[in-house]
Amino acid sequence: MVTPPEHRLIERAQQGDPDAIAGLYRQYVQAIARYIAYRVPDEATVEDLTADVFLRMVEGLPGYQVTGAPFEAWLYRIAATRIADFYRQRQRHPVETLGEGVSSGHTPLDMTLQEREELDELRAALAQLGEEQQTILILRFVERKSHEEVAGIVGKSVRAIATAQHRALKRLAELLGTEKTSRHYLRGKRE
Repeated sequence: MVTPPEHRLIERAQQGDPDAIAGLYRQYVQAIARYIAYRVPDEATVEDLTADVFLRMVEGLPGYQVTGAPFEAWLYRIAATRIADFYRQRQRHPVETLGEGVSSGHTPLDMTLQEREELDELRAALAQLGEEQQTILILRFVERKSHEEVAGIVGKSVRAIATAQHRALKRLAELLGTEKTSRHYLRGKRE
């Protein structure tokens, strides 16, 4: 749900107020970048797609209408579209890149090799889930949003979100192997 202060910020941003646009960017950039990071393979792509999401936000603001759905739901839809476009383009024009971390001299997202391998395994398993299931799991376990918040973002009932989450976790556990817990990977901690 769009709160009155956020609604005013959106209205100011729609009128071209650079401070309001920067405020929306600051408020949502980390969440959108994390969402993208769980869906694409490298840090440079995360940065590019995140920048593109906010460029498209600025371009789309004049036509954006407050409907009662959270503003971030619109941003997640833009991000999901940009991720899908990235993979479509990648299939049409495969590009070989330097190994991750080679060009910048450090491990992407400051991860150990084992953490990087686990994240890659998680990404591969997540990619086998449907778009909605991926979104639900990332919002619930990475962004730590409540069922109610996820329901508002996805546009489904709380019960539907809980059911979809259960099915997605079950499938993810199957994909990762029964000895591994999917929540461990999504939360970034060992349990």
